[in-house]
This record gives sequence, structure tokens and C-alpha cells, in this order.
Amino acid sequence: MSTEAEHHGDQGAARERTILITVALASMLAPLNSTLIGVALPEILREFAIDLGSGSWLVIAYLITMASLGLVGGKLGDRFGRRWLILGGLVLFGIASLGAAIASSLTQLLIFRIQQAIAGAMIVPNCMALVREVVPAQRRASRMGLLGSAMVLAAAAGPPIAGVLIHLGGWRAVFYANVLLVVPAFLLGLRTLPRHAGEAGHRPFDVIGALHLLVILVVGAALMKGAIPSPPVVGPWGVAALLAVMVVHFLRREARHEDPIFQPRFFRSVTFASGCAAVALSNLAIYTTFLVIPLLLSDLPGWSSTEIGLVLTALWAPTMVCAPLGGKLADRWGRRWPTTLGMFLLTVGLASLAEWETGGDELWVLLGGLGIAGIGLGLSQAGTMTGILESVESTHSGSAAGIFSTSRYIGSIAGATALSILYSAGDEMMGFTRVLTMVVVSALAATLASLWMQHRPSPDLD
Repeated sequence: MSTEAEHHGDQGAARERTILITVALASMLAPLNSTLIGVALPEILREFAIDLGSGSWLVIAYLITMASLGLVGGKLGDRFGRRWLILGGLVLFGIASLGAAIASSLTQLLIFRIQQAIAGAMIVPNCMALVREVVPAQRRASRMGLLGSAMVLAAAAGPPIAGVLIHLGGWRAVFYANVLLVVPAFLLGLRTLPRHAGEAGHRPFDVIGALHLLVILVVGAALMKGAIPSPPVVGPWGVAALLAVMVVHFLRREARHEDPIFQPRFFRSVTFASGCAAVALSNLAIYTTFLVIPLLLSDLPGWSSTEIGLVLTALWAPTMVCAPLGGKLADRWGRRWPTTLGMFLLTVGLASLAEWETGGDELWVLLGGLGIAGIGLGLSQAGTMTGILESVESTHSGSAAGIFSTSRYIGSIAGATALSILYSAGDEMMGFTRVLTMVVVSALAATLASLWMQHRPSPDLD
């Protein structure tokens, strides 16, 4: 009997590992393609003879689509099951990548980039929700840590991989390369992804809510870029006020909807609310740092793009290494303390950059600060993800994962917008100091928010 039980236990562990490999490969596509495009963008601008303002929509449209439709993807997974959302997303991602690789105009390329983001929004929240559903609570955070590590690896590897691919085959090779992840993930998924039934019921899907959120994000991004011509009577502040009214109306409508795309009731859970706040604030801090360091170094003499990339490795390498450790600590200590410890180290690492002055041995201050921040980011990831997903019912974990993903992207969009305002005024070091102040305050706020998370969250919603 014990031998048979051990056999079934070994089979279950092997199946769990295979599912984890599948969701890791699938989840890597979205962050990989969010950083690949940055290196390919100059080549794309030259080939299509367009300016940076027009080309930047290849980045912004991708982020907005991921931010708004992650909620839709997670909700669809709750209703119809994870398997076909993930497999369908992989097929769409592969087709969109091939379409992007043969695009003959910016418009075509933008359409295929949006399709990539739609596919990513189907894949990522359902992969996270699937880990929450199939992995036992005692090792769930460690598995989330491995998933987070894979996604960080993909984001960090994007720029150097893009550099090699562009050297070998031009910018189109960047999109062809996605097939190397899509095919194995799809074949593994066909074999291993469980056929769980979705949520029972025939309530109408909140299509209006999904479109409402998309419009809010598109209008907000266009307003921040100055891409919307403001009526002369009201000016840009009038458009901003109209946007605020749209946001309030959206939240009130979702609160009254029978089955909303955005679940306001999730925020009754202190763990869910504080976790999402910590995610948004920490991502604002780290994404802005990721953008401002290359800007500053490229303005200084003697820095090549390769050297700048190596400096950023001091941030991403510790994150990737420490994410699994953060998961193990969250399984042992509970979700709160590893998250708070990680956020605190993130704050300390970023604050130490204030001591950095360009030139000489001060480079070690820069590398050391980024390294500490990377360790903190890695330690905090698994506890935050797991705590947020565990604070809602299992049947709604896809919706929760969608809100988690949206929180991250909102932090990124806010950070990128603030960066363009704070860094551009004055000389480079003054701009860097202003940006650094913002990211340290954001990281500290994330640390304080994480203190409200529970050690072992459980759904406490009405």
C-alpha cells in the first residue's frame, strides 16, 4: 500500500513539475516581447522612416492592451477553464509573431503587436491562476517564485537576445524567434494542462466594462503623450477631468454589476488591496529605475550600450536568483515577512544610489545599490503573488491574477510618464536626483503597504 501511495505521489510530483515548466515557458513570452522591442525599435524606425513618437506606440499599445485585457483573460479562464485560454493564447501569439515578422508597414506591425498583447493577456493570468489551483498550499509560494524567476529571466534576457538576433537577421528575426518558445509550450500544454471545468452559471459577460477600461487606459496614455488635441475651451485639464469622471463611473458601474470584469469586492480583503498597492508601487520604482539608468549613462562619455546592459544585469540577475528563495521563505514564514523584507531591501538599494557620483570607483556604489534592489525584488515577488491569489476564492483566481497583472502595468505606465517629466528638466544629474527621489518614496510606500498582508491569507469576502 505504501509503495502504491509513493508511486502516485511521484506521479503527482512529476505532473506538477511538467505543468510548472509549461506555464513558465508560456508566461515568458509576454515579458520577453516587452523588452525585445526596445532594442529592435531603432531598426524599425529606420526601415519604415517614422519618428520616435509614432514608433513608441509599439511599446505603449502593448502595455495598455496587457493592462486592460489581463482582466478579461483571467475572467474568461474562471468561466471556461484555464487549458483552452492558455493553448489558444499560445496559438494566437505564434500567429501574431509571424505576422509581425512579415509586416510591411507600421500599421500592420502595430496590429500584430496588439494581437501579441491580447494573447499574453490570455496566457499570463491563467498560468498564475493554474499554479494557485494545482499546487498545494505548503509549497505554492516556492512554485510562484520559480514562475516569477522565469518571467524575470525573460525580461532581462530580452535586450541581449534581441541584439544578437538583429545582428544575424535584422529586426524581423526578433519576432520569428518567439516560435522557439510557442511550439514547446503548446506541445507540453496539450499533454499536461488539466481539463478543469469553468465557473458554473450563465451570467452575462461584462463586455461593456472591458471596453470601458480599455478606453480609459488608451485616453489616459494618449493624454499623457499629448497625442489628443484638447478642445480650446477646456484644454488638457478639462480632458483630464473628463477622464477622472470616466474612472469614477467605471468603478461605480463595476460595483453594481452582477459579474463585473473588475471585481471591486476583492478589495474588501486587506491582503488583496495592500498586495496590489505594493505591486503597483514597487513596479513603478523598479521599472522607472530600469529606464533612467540607461538614459543617464548614455548621456555620459565613455559608455557603450553593451556596458550599460551589463550594469543592468546587477539588477536583474539577483532578482532571478532570489525569486525561488523568496518563495521558499514565504512557504516557511508566511507571505507577509518575506514580502516586507524584500520591499525594504528594494528601498535600501535604491536609496543608496543617492551616494553615487559618476566616474571613478563610484561605479561600485551603483552596482551595489542595484544588486541590493534586485535581491529585494526577488525576495518579495512570490509572497506578493501568492498572497494576492490566496486571498480570493479559487474559482476567482484568474480574475485576481488579472488585477495583479493590471496593477503591475499601471505602475509601469505611471513610472514611464513621470520619468519623462522629471528627468527632462535641468541637467542629467539633477533629473536623476528627482527621479531617484520618486522611486525611493514609491518603494518605501510599497514596503509599508506590504505590512498589511496576512501571513496565510484565506478568502474572507462576502
